[in-house]
Amino acid sequence: MVRRTWVAAAVVTATLLAGCSGPTRPLFTGAQDRFPEPVAAPVNLAGAGDPYFPGYGNGGYDVSAYDLKIKYDPATDKLAGVATVTATATTDLSKFHLDLHGLVVDKITVEGAAATSTRQGDELIITPVAPIASGKQFVTVVSYGGVPTAITAPDLGVTGFLTTPDGAFTIGEPESATTWFPVNDHPKDKALYAIELTVPGDLDAISNGLLDGKSTANGWTSWRWKVTSPMAPYLATFVIGDYRTVEGVHKGKPVLTAVANTLPKGDVDEAMAQTTTITDFLEQYFGPYPFDAYGGIVIDDERVRYALETQTRPVYSDAFWSRGQNTVVVAHELAHQWFGDSVSVDRWEHIWLNEGFATYAQWMWGEKIGVSTIQEEFDSRYRNPGDRIWDIAPGSPGADNIFSGSVYDRGGMTLHALRKLVGDDKFFTILKTWAAEQRDGNANTAEFIALAERISAQPLTDFFQKWLYETGRPAQ
Repeated sequence: MVRRTWVAAAVVTATLLAGCSGPTRPLFTGAQDRFPEPVAAPVNLAGAGDPYFPGYGNGGYDVSAYDLKIKYDPATDKLAGVATVTATATTDLSKFHLDLHGLVVDKITVEGAAATSTRQGDELIITPVAPIASGKQFVTVVSYGGVPTAITAPDLGVTGFLTTPDGAFTIGEPESATTWFPVNDHPKDKALYAIELTVPGDLDAISNGLLDGKSTANGWTSWRWKVTSPMAPYLATFVIGDYRTVEGVHKGKPVLTAVANTLPKGDVDEAMAQTTTITDFLEQYFGPYPFDAYGGIVIDDERVRYALETQTRPVYSDAFWSRGQNTVVVAHELAHQWFGDSVSVDRWEHIWLNEGFATYAQWMWGEKIGVSTIQEEFDSRYRNPGDRIWDIAPGSPGADNIFSGSVYDRGGMTLHALRKLVGDDKFFTILKTWAAEQRDGNANTAEFIALAERISAQPLTDFFQKWLYETGRPAQ
């Protein structure tokens, strides 16, 4: 995700808003235990074990697939949904939780038998007729509906399900999926998705992945989308409304971009047309593009002033083009397809692995098109010792600061400092290997450090300690 103001045709990036300073966190406590594995938390049915957001996600099972059938009527703002969730129990379950915000549950079955449920806030607590044994795959079907409501994120404003005059869209991080389907809402539980959106026939309904068919009956059109690589829940998205779409094929994979028709044609469309060009550029340094579709969506809504790396089809606020052409933001979100989407964090404290990497990619693209060099981007930040990026340790920013300037800019600076230390060949081998070895999975900072040491054949403990886990500006 990027939350920035982009100015003029030259595209000068502004510093992200930083939060309060965080405590210094030592990377390790002894030479014999340089990169300790996190201690496994006991199973918590009402949380995924993330200390930053203890209520996000759920324990006791692992989802392999969501099959979502959503019907939405913009005239009434009402949604009717059926979610089929295929999961495997990781412990014996007499009950289990899903996350769902606001919407009303009509019926639940588990393995075809009616189940009972209760609600505690956004926790949907399901009790099946018979306990589920550890290791067993089970299918839960939830019928639900109502008028969806958005949620408020401290740094982003309203997120999740947002209605518009002619439709709706979903966007948000770290939480958004709960506002439109029952879900295990944490990036560590990635799954495959089938998303069917039924809307009035004159509207578009665009989601992630591949368009798997479209049919019309009685004035309603059903759009069927398929996501064939594991996806974290917050990356699931859709837009419903009047969009101008451009479709094509690139390297044998479908390309679909969509721009709200309320926006004038011009800079936005030209930037979306650069999607595959930018992706090809990034492939040289990150390895093969990890998904089977390309694209992007530009919405027209004053409530959203950020872009999000929704898998295969990032969503952008039109605000990024308010002062002219801008492809740097496109590079940022496309870089996330490798770092954040294919390689996802296993806990939110490691978000610099998403945002620092994407920030570095936008600097790379900016250098390519002559906006500024990577070294200039680094120097402009480093020469300011009073910048608030030095008040927060990007490797452990705290829950209130996961979108701080330190996570983005100091995260990107950490990568450039690493590049200067180990050299270009080893640096880009590290990035390609990271993307390849962790593809479709979840990862953490200790694993990245271990990989960097293995490929560079250098001890990097002190380097990463200073750049990621200490406050204050590291000496060069």
